[in-house]
Order: sequence, then structure tokens, then C-alpha cells
Amino acid sequence: MNPVYDFKGQVALVTGAAKGMGLAAARAFAENGASVVLADLDGDLADREARRIVIEGGIAIGMACDVADETQVAATVDRAVDEYGRLDMAFNNAGIQVPPSDAADEPLDSFERVTAVNQRGVWACMKHELRVMRGQGSGAIVNCSSLGGLVGLPGRAAYHGTKHAVIGMTRSAGVEYAPRGIRINAVCPGVIDTPMVQEMLDGQSDAMDEIMKQQPIGRLGRAEEVAAAVLWLCSPAACFIIGVALPVDGGFTAH
Repeated sequence: MNPVYDFKGQVALVTGAAKGMGLAAARAFAENGASVVLADLDGDLADREARRIVIEGGIAIGMACDVADETQVAATVDRAVDEYGRLDMAFNNAGIQVPPSDAADEPLDSFERVTAVNQRGVWACMKHELRVMRGQGSGAIVNCSSLGGLVGLPGRAAYHGTKHAVIGMTRSAGVEYAPRGIRINAVCPGVIDTPMVQEMLDGQSDAMDEIMKQQPIGRLGRAEEVAAAVLWLCSPAACFIIGVALPVDGGFTAH
């Protein structure tokens, strides 16, 4: 059973919120009383999921946002503040995979695409969230890195580079903003049963077999388990936690 938090009167922004870990976090924030902005490249799906939260008694809006476009990110943060008056928590979750590639053969467009979303997108989200939180003197941000931000695996140089970068940005901004009442941390999910992972593994049964050999817990993670870590990091229970990269990986990085 997950802890219950009192986020009433607080506002949470989640990117990549239409499915997977982002949706699980958005729903968890709403279930614990927060007003939630669901932002996703698929704005229609984000809007539908927000409406579902409202039907279930929560407070939420959904909107389109391409985090690779800083103008859209700024507009999303502004919309959250216009709608609810403040911004207290953010889960910068939006991210993409690119096909595995020998490092010597990786196409430039793959590198630029994954960097634009996974690295520059997190940078832009933090920048504009902090613009609001700095004025409030409070807030909590959780960035989504990956076990790929903690280790290196063959064929994933560009993707892992972006996830290592997320941890670097988290630590640097974390120590910069801790004296201003804002906590910034990261989660590093392992192999989680989400649509993106399923798409990545389609047709790669050998890859799944290899992954499961390295899963001490013996199963894939669930999106709700990542969401539980995100909510804890945003809650007063984690008030002394600054700049961490928290593995949520079933023990993958422990051996």
C-alpha cells in the first residue's frame, strides 16, 4: 500500500503524462489532492486522461506540449499558473528512445532527436518551472533519468548520454536552488512495463531475456511504482533529499 499525502491546494505539472509513468504519476498526484496539469505531445490523449481524472473526482487539465520546443514549455507552465495560481510540484517525465545502434554508425538525426527531448526538454522544463517556483520560494521538481543515467549498455550511447545529462542538471540545479526552498531530484527507472518499453522490445525477444537475467526482483517494474517514488520525493517526507538520482529498478544497478 502506498503512503497517502495531503497535496490539497498544491499544483503539479507532469510531462509525458498521457500514458505510462507520466499518467501513473498524474493520477497519483490527483488522488492525493493536487490539481494536475497533464502535458503531452499527444494533447488529445492528455485531455481525455485529464477528463477521466475529473470524472473520478480529481482536478486536472490536459494540454499538448512538445518539450523539445521551449516556447511550448513556457506556455505550458504559464497555463498551469493561469489556471491554478501557482506551481508546487513537477515531474519532468517526457522522454523518447531511439533504435539501438553501434556508436560508430548512429545517425545524426537520432542523436539530435533524443537529445532535443530527453536533455533539452528537461532543461527547458526546469528553467520555466524554476522561474515560477523561485518567486514563490518553494517547490519540488523530479526529473526522469533512467538506469541508463547510471550505467552504460552497448548500442545506447546517445540515449544514455541524455540520461546522464539529466542527472548532471539535477545535481547542479539542486544545489543552486536548495537555499531558495526548492528541492530538485531525479528518478532512474529500470525496465518498466510501459508502452515505450513494449515498443522497444517488440521483436527483440533476446533483449527481453537478457534484461530479465539482470532483474534481481524477477519481473518488470510497474508505472505505479515509479509514481510512488516521484510522489515521495515531492512530499514533505523527503524534505532533506536534494540532488539525488534514485534508482527505481528492481535491483538492476545494485549488482
